[in-house]
Amino acid sequence: MTATTVLTARALLLDMDGTLVNSDAVVERIWRRWSERHGLDADEVMKVVHGRQGHASMALLLPDRPREQNLADNARMLAEETADMDGVVAVPGAPEFMASLRGLPHALVTSADIALSRARMGAAGLELPSVRVTAESVGASKPDPEGFLKGAAELGVAPADCVVFEDSGAGIAAGRSAGMRVVGVGPRAGVYGPDAVVRDLTQVRVEVGADGGFRVYVG
Repeated sequence: MTATTVLTARALLLDMDGTLVNSDAVVERIWRRWSERHGLDADEVMKVVHGRQGHASMALLLPDRPREQNLADNARMLAEETADMDGVVAVPGAPEFMASLRGLPHALVTSADIALSRARMGAAGLELPSVRVTAESVGASKPDPEGFLKGAAELGVAPADCVVFEDSGAGIAAGRSAGMRVVGVGPRAGVYGPDAVVRDLTQVRVEVGADGGFRVYVG
């Protein structure tokens, strides 16, 4: 039996893809097509792209290509992803988890843009948090901590009082760099050293405390 980890918090910051929404089928389709167009090994590309904005992944994979080309390519791919919801579903436990957060300080912090985040959360049947930090909100992609720090600031909560939920190496690194504790979600997360790791969100429970904060039971 896995021991339960208890984390105290005043706000939760939630990644979307791989954490709340399983969009792996679409991400695989889009990025494998991109890999083929550029003569790259798709399996190696897939090791890079999770958690990052598309143009940031391209900068790593095609380091000599001008940033303007990456941004233009990224815009085209975002449009493709937004039009493709085939196979997009909620991560197990996500609907119940999101319902348990109503009225509590929490934010979506995603590398997707506004249109894609709305489309994927809608396809998965999940309610969008009122506070959202998307690709348009930041100047730097995960693993830079800017998105998580911005989410904490918008909620009016100190970074040390936030718990991040993430699935990717880039996202976990961003949360740690922001000075936050991180719960890793899913099969990719464990190798990146989060504070706790769960198979999916069925293994997470949130309990509100008398002081206005809350406890996150993980495991």
